Amino acid sequence: MRLTRRTMMQSTFLSAAVAGAAPALAQPRRGEAVEAPVRWIDGAAPERHTGQTFGVAWPKGALPKGQTLTVRGPDGAVPSQSWPTAYWPDGSIKWTAHAVPADTRGDRLTVSAGRPVLPAAPVSVREIADAILIRSGALEWEIATSGPAAIRSAKNGARTLLANTRLLGEIRAGSPEGERVALTGTIERAVIEQKGPVRAVVRLEGHHLGGGRSVLPFVVRLYAYAGADALRIVHSFILDIEPTDHISALGIATDVPMRGALHDRHIRLATADDAMFVEAVRPLTGLRRDPGKAVREAQIAGRAVPAEMRDPVGKLLERIPAWNDFSLAQLNANGFTLTKRTGEGHAWIDADEGRRAPGFGYVGTPQGGAAIAARYFWQRHPTQLDIRSAASDTASLTAWLWSPDAKPMDLRPYHGTMGMEGFDAQNEGLDITYEDYEPGWDDPKGIARTSELMLWAFDATPDTPKLQALARAAATPPQLMAEPAHLHAAGVFGDWNLPDRSTPQRALIEDQLANLIDFYAGEVDRRSWYGFWDHGDVMHSYDSDRHQWKYDIGGFAWDNSELSTDLWLWYAALRSGDARTWRLAEAMTRHTGEVDVYHIGRFAGLGTRHGVQHWSDSSKQPRVSNAAYRRIFYYLTADERVGDLMRALSDSEQTLAHVEIGRKTGAPKEDLPEGVIQMSFGTTWAVCAGAWLTEWERTGDRKWRDRLVAGMDSIGRMPNGWLTGGAPYDLETGRFLIRDNIGVSHLNAVFGAVEIQAELIQLIDVPRFRDAWFDYCRWYNAPREAWAAKFDKPYGGRNLKQGHSRLTAYVAKQTGDAALARRAAEEFYSGEAGMRMVKGDPRVKLPGGVIEWPGVSTNGSAQWGLAAIQTLALVPEALDTVPIPTRAPRTDQANPEAGPSYRP
Repeated sequence: MRLTRRTMMQSTFLSAAVAGAAPALAQPRRGEAVEAPVRWIDGAAPERHTGQTFGVAWPKGALPKGQTLTVRGPDGAVPSQSWPTAYWPDGSIKWTAHAVPADTRGDRLTVSAGRPVLPAAPVSVREIADAILIRSGALEWEIATSGPAAIRSAKNGARTLLANTRLLGEIRAGSPEGERVALTGTIERAVIEQKGPVRAVVRLEGHHLGGGRSVLPFVVRLYAYAGADALRIVHSFILDIEPTDHISALGIATDVPMRGALHDRHIRLATADDAMFVEAVRPLTGLRRDPGKAVREAQIAGRAVPAEMRDPVGKLLERIPAWNDFSLAQLNANGFTLTKRTGEGHAWIDADEGRRAPGFGYVGTPQGGAAIAARYFWQRHPTQLDIRSAASDTASLTAWLWSPDAKPMDLRPYHGTMGMEGFDAQNEGLDITYEDYEPGWDDPKGIARTSELMLWAFDATPDTPKLQALARAAATPPQLMAEPAHLHAAGVFGDWNLPDRSTPQRALIEDQLANLIDFYAGEVDRRSWYGFWDHGDVMHSYDSDRHQWKYDIGGFAWDNSELSTDLWLWYAALRSGDARTWRLAEAMTRHTGEVDVYHIGRFAGLGTRHGVQHWSDSSKQPRVSNAAYRRIFYYLTADERVGDLMRALSDSEQTLAHVEIGRKTGAPKEDLPEGVIQMSFGTTWAVCAGAWLTEWERTGDRKWRDRLVAGMDSIGRMPNGWLTGGAPYDLETGRFLIRDNIGVSHLNAVFGAVEIQAELIQLIDVPRFRDAWFDYCRWYNAPREAWAAKFDKPYGGRNLKQGHSRLTAYVAKQTGDAALARRAAEEFYSGEAGMRMVKGDPRVKLPGGVIEWPGVSTNGSAQWGLAAIQTLALVPEALDTVPIPTRAPRTDQANPEAGPSYRP
């Protein structure tokens, strides 16, 4: 079946439209088939993968609810499973997700209408009294619905390949040297989220128990794909202990039955992308007496050793030490050690060392075994892989997300009160170190971390090349992505374009975009922005005197999404499909949505402003927890964890009833009724609107549209519209109280507001809101003289002129105003409070491997990147005709955020 305009109109699956008008988007021509090309972000099909899920966008009206879809490869249809993840206001499907089996081949795939093909061995799920059984091929996984074992077993027929897969942890009570409290994860709830036939998903929830305590709540998702002998594990936990307690170990372990002779028990640990530690519990190679070539080759290959050995080896096996325990510890990003011992109470022997281990380990025999891998193994140090009791009847295989051999986590505040008990002193601290400090607010309790692992069950020890391929795929998972041109044509995510080098000035912008992303990707490694809590973030500002990012200077240290770094990277990945950009953005999404956000407690739903520790700044705001920073990744991958995080933000504004953002500004406080709070339009309402918009399009529930309309309508009724800046907000009704002031802030539009407003205006017809936004876009960067001629209110402080050029470009495009288009190009090229354009590559190489981008700041980079992408999409002709200044005006290149009206 091919989906044409006629079949779309005749579809019996079309359901009632979700209310809300929207302007026409890219529509298929009559008779044109709706197809979505899909490709691997690395350019070609990988050697191995354990199953794939990817998202596809569709133009408004192109795909009715209920339309079946299929995935095709170069040789025809491939097995697939599809489901909708978002809807347009008219009820048509906006986004779909698709799963294909392990090792699906083809450099390019296509999603189109049609009946999906079933896999040869579909994944199936069934429930029994106290467990969930997932069958994939010959394997059956038994998932516990309660108790300490997350995965009770993986079996091939009657043969158990692994058992008792469990979550482990340890805390040190009271201090890093305190009493050890062992923890075991206990399942309290199990939910089947998908049942196959290509993909099954089970969500487990619970707490870690130990020492009479129930701590570290977790959500673990288990993914099974057709054709895979593995489960993908997505492990998320929330930090709910006091900073005076210290996590000293955190991991996942499984038991592996060890059958047969000790010399037929195999150990495999990946030590590099192309290197594997290949040994046996009782080695038969390198002996003084040769057991025979066939014996040696069989042991190295992982096969059963022939029964016949040359004398005297077979008679003297008990004289050869059996190595019971193996440990690979990656305690920093640039070094691991691999040791082994014959048993507890005996010395550990150095076996190997190296730089960066992929994080893959296997233990087993020719009758079966198990492997485990942790993604970001060296990037999120300190980590460890342990194999214990391999010489016994049951070995244990553990992936430690926090190594028990490392120092315990230390999440205590990095400095004391320093006399800053009151707001006046705290504002002085902000003035000198850019840190908004407040005693007791530098608390990590409530932050979270998500880790990704793979767990395999094998019938026999696989050959080393296969294990190496699996290790590579786990360390750098392959990813399918809909072609950028298709996504662009679907009209999603507002204003962006495909890379365009058709003119010299556009090519110059594209080159700088590519160079800037390459610079940050390189800085991650050069500056070692790694570690369990840090990986995925970048630094905020640079100290050119020390030739160092300001890692230790208050609010200049970790970026925590300021100013929309996540969005810049995702729009760059969206338009290019570039693998390096994608993975930089993906790691940031995994970090900023978890570590920089509170998931429980008094700050639940809010994020923390940039700082030396990700939680150390006392400015807790929705602008950091921002759903707009997660949704592109969610729709491209259908990642359930990120979907949960965005859903949890749908009521985050309620937290502001007891966390007042503007408490330190010194501005007069208006006496407001109960349930009414002061709220900015951009840094708060527009951020919350991103969560409501996402919930509406994911569920079709009118209440989210109604909440959006309430805010949009009340903003539109303000005499000065968006220029009002903010107003009292009724938490129950979702409406602002009308005010007639003007309060322009340079931060109001730079936390996703530009992008979300473009989508709201596209999707919901509220003319007064549209006009209010157009006015804001027109007047923010307007010349002082023009402002004075129009308004009787002071011009006020302005900053981030370059970043706001995309507002000018937006209204120019919407109104067809050529003069505004030219002004937008001039603002973009000005470099004012941002980044200047340069011909060639501005990076400078210094001794010691230091590379600098003169005048760089992440604020400037992110806003320049977004402005570049959006002005290229909106006013490309103006960018061609406006000359680029040869010299940028003097500006605070190091920190363009810190404008005259800045408050945290």
